[in-house]
Amino acid sequence: MAIKNLLVLAVLLSVLGVSVANSKGLDLNYYKHRCPDVENIVRRTTVQYVSRQPSLAAALLRMYFHDCFVRGCDGSILLKSPNKDAERDAIPNLSVRGYEVVDAAKAALEKKCPGLVSCADVLALVARDAVLVINGPWWPVPLGRRDGRISRKSEVNLPSPFAGIAALKKNFFDKGLNTKDLVVLSGAHTIGISNCGLINSRIYNFTGKGDFDPSMNPSYVRALKKRCKPTDFRTSVEMDPGSVKKFDSHYFNIVAQKKGLFTSDSTLLDDPDTKKYIDTQVATAGSSFNKDFSESMFKLGFVEILTVNKGEIRRKCAFVN
Repeated sequence: MAIKNLLVLAVLLSVLGVSVANSKGLDLNYYKHRCPDVENIVRRTTVQYVSRQPSLAAALLRMYFHDCFVRGCDGSILLKSPNKDAERDAIPNLSVRGYEVVDAAKAALEKKCPGLVSCADVLALVARDAVLVINGPWWPVPLGRRDGRISRKSEVNLPSPFAGIAALKKNFFDKGLNTKDLVVLSGAHTIGISNCGLINSRIYNFTGKGDFDPSMNPSYVRALKKRCKPTDFRTSVEMDPGSVKKFDSHYFNIVAQKKGLFTSDSTLLDDPDTKKYIDTQVATAGSSFNKDFSESMFKLGFVEILTVNKGEIRRKCAFVN
């Protein structure tokens, strides 16, 4: 799908419930004259990788989320450090993967339009197109972000899988996102996987007495224990069992059944607004989820962005110029 002008954008965003006035200097036509094929080039590269390895869709969406929540959507997660003290070296980011997709898309753009397209914009497009490859929703990605020059491991303070609802709401509010965005974007777990290491304490020793988290469905705990032994930290676990390969609203059914993998999933039942959203998606078979996800992803793309004369346009995404 391609948007050709701001009039069409305005119509689409009115459907999504998003105001064009919140563009913050970004523009769907930002590269129209200087690099008109930017979206096609990124999409071809993304399709090439994700069609061969569909699990990259979840990985790339996660990378984008992790980038935007630290210093904003400035591509700082892509930077490497010889001292291993960049964002990608922080513990929550050690399992982030898919950098090769962004690098390949950027390399293709450098051949066509050298020095013009930021890595931050490339990552924003790759995340959107990766979801589209697996038949997930599409959302508009206005462009014009510039790349940050700073990436610090010490600044990686992402929403935690162990967090309760109050902490999660604060994490999102601090980035200009609301409670609805929190529950909607949590729905990205419909295509996510994790590992036993992040849940073993929750199912084996929640309070230090050999118990499990009482907010979890006991049958789900039994199933998890069959997959994850107490000393197993590597085996993969689906966040949305039974539907992990499909982008849909099934995640909310799982959470409603008290089968959320993380505390951050289960705690969505502890707030009246997030619980109401979950109940509505379950009752309506996710009738509004795709639209809501598109709207929240659009908003996410504006978090603490760099534009105009701030930042730079990196020649290679892993290194400052």
